Amino acid sequence: MADMLQVARREIKMGFRNPWAYSFLGLFCTFSLGLLLINSQNVVEGYTAVTGSMLSLIVYLLPLMTLFLGSFSLTSEKEEGSWQLLATYPIGTFSFILGKYMGLASVLLIIVAFGYGLMGMMSGLMGMAFNSSTYFLFLAFSAGLVILFLTIALLIGSLSGNRWQALTVSVAVWFFLVIGWPTFLIAGLGLLPYLWIKPLLVALTILNPAELVRLFVVIKLGGGSVLGPEYYQWVEWIRGSNGTLLFVGVCLIWILTSILFVYWIWERGRSRG
Repeated sequence: MADMLQVARREIKMGFRNPWAYSFLGLFCTFSLGLLLINSQNVVEGYTAVTGSMLSLIVYLLPLMTLFLGSFSLTSEKEEGSWQLLATYPIGTFSFILGKYMGLASVLLIIVAFGYGLMGMMSGLMGMAFNSSTYFLFLAFSAGLVILFLTIALLIGSLSGNRWQALTVSVAVWFFLVIGWPTFLIAGLGLLPYLWIKPLLVALTILNPAELVRLFVVIKLGGGSVLGPEYYQWVEWIRGSNGTLLFVGVCLIWILTSILFVYWIWERGRSRG
């Protein structure tokens, strides 16, 4: 436990010295405030054109930021020799990985919270305040993207030998899961028998954290009707009495499975020297 917290504290210090983090924070705040200036409503509430645009902005920016920062953090340990040094100390691999995850998650969530705090303050000063439930759903949406995509970032960093490899793979994964997902999904499901489509749609949605979190928030904002009849079952699940708990449970399974896989990769490499 002490080793894990020590790794987390070290990661937090390094994270706040990383200029990439502040660059993404500046981009996030700039574009968010730009969308608020375009908004003609007095109160931002529910699923509207403005909230839909903001969701799209967040789902483009935050996963990319998370993939870069998370994967670079692990590959830098290999390139700079830090992991080889740490491996000589009595620190467990699981403590190292979990400490990395906790530290990076803390840095990213603090950046996101600062961005939302600034956005909320500026929107209030401009007379375009957020409805409180909508505001907290946006915050939950961003936090969900960060903590889920961070596990993918750690996986990329574990498999990459250097930062250039991590950069290339991160961009490819981001493009596939965020930009190209609808095209690949329609093309793939169109080749399958009709009875297979709905079960596979559920499974593939769970495997894509960007789509999983986006569906949850869109439905909670009251925009389930825009998703189409294929997602009617999702609307029923999420609007049900246990919808939020079910979503949180799926996210926790996602995180635990991914971290265990990253641990297996690093432990395998450690045993081989």
